[in-house]
Amino acid sequence: MKQVTILGATGSIGLSTLDVLARHQDQFAVFALTANTQVERLYQQCRQYQPVYAVMFDAQAAEQLQNKLQQDGLETRVLAGLEGLINVASHAHTDYVMAAIVGAAGLQPTLAAARAGKRVLLANKEALVMSGKLFMDAIKQNDAELLPIDSEHNAIFQCLPGQPTDNIHDLGVKRILLTGSGGPFRQMPLSRLQTVTPEQAVAHPNWDMGQKISVDSATMMNKGLELIEACWLFDTTPDFIQIVVHPQSVVHSMVEYDDGSVLAQMGQPDMRTPIAHALAWPKRMDSGVARLNLFDVAHLDFVPPDYERFPCLQLAEQAAREGGTTPAILNAANEVAVQAFLNKELGFPGIAEVVESVLGVMSGRCAENLATILDDDEQARLQAREFIDQTRSKVQ
Repeated sequence: MKQVTILGATGSIGLSTLDVLARHQDQFAVFALTANTQVERLYQQCRQYQPVYAVMFDAQAAEQLQNKLQQDGLETRVLAGLEGLINVASHAHTDYVMAAIVGAAGLQPTLAAARAGKRVLLANKEALVMSGKLFMDAIKQNDAELLPIDSEHNAIFQCLPGQPTDNIHDLGVKRILLTGSGGPFRQMPLSRLQTVTPEQAVAHPNWDMGQKISVDSATMMNKGLELIEACWLFDTTPDFIQIVVHPQSVVHSMVEYDDGSVLAQMGQPDMRTPIAHALAWPKRMDSGVARLNLFDVAHLDFVPPDYERFPCLQLAEQAAREGGTTPAILNAANEVAVQAFLNKELGFPGIAEVVESVLGVMSGRCAENLATILDDDEQARLQAREFIDQTRSKVQ
């Protein structure tokens, strides 16, 4: 019986993970569930799954959850803050850690899981975007297992032979083809992007995701972050990876080999497939996902990305090539810009403008330790906020 900790249990990945686990209660038990501020949802999950621990990042929310659980006579112990997240991620009784906290907030508990030698199911791409070498070194030095949950990286992993630690350049791999849907504005006239609303941006045509990731998909920053992540996961460079816009989201990514073969992993756009794959690996198990009917799909389209439409993708590719703390700076600026857009403080094209501005005034440093990475993350957020405030004051 494997004990599973879910970092970010109330988000879309967390919900999908619990759905898969509920189908295999003979193999898995829920050890810990965590959330930021969603007390009621985590409370209901605790009632259903009765984990040993529940963690609320927000201290006030943790107190509320503790009171509700005590009133029900439940024995789940409640922890709070970053320390609580790190505790359950690295706990001796945790076997698998689903790292599904969105954004930079997930970095330290995910890194703690790696340092504790856990099987890390990585849905939090920012852990690698921000601290790639540090994170991969922690995985190797502590005999941890790293299995990708992003559908694209999981697809690449499934199309590769051998073990996760094998060098793909020794396996006859010529290039990685990283697919992306292009989001909801793939064909919208460029002149109309200025008037795009947050409600339109989060309405992804294929995937059911949280607000932040949905906006990243609409700008294709998500694909840029995935490019950076893929470089670390598969020990390669941006020039070895080609971005392919694939609107149907049926082919989740491909790997091309020296002999001309191209292997693709296909399936429904449902995150339960990669989650079940990583939980069961190297075996397979039922995910609850509907079977793929190729006759319903009928046709598949593949086109190159439009950098004029998706400047965030180009900025991410630039950051990937520069390395160091530049990807962390990119990610921090983007997180602030996306939140400002969701708060209606910023127009949709302004997201890329904020990121470009911050990259223009900050130079990446050698990402040799966590303190340096977190310092540049903080400075990038301040720069982004300052740019947004200045832009708003000019408009007013």
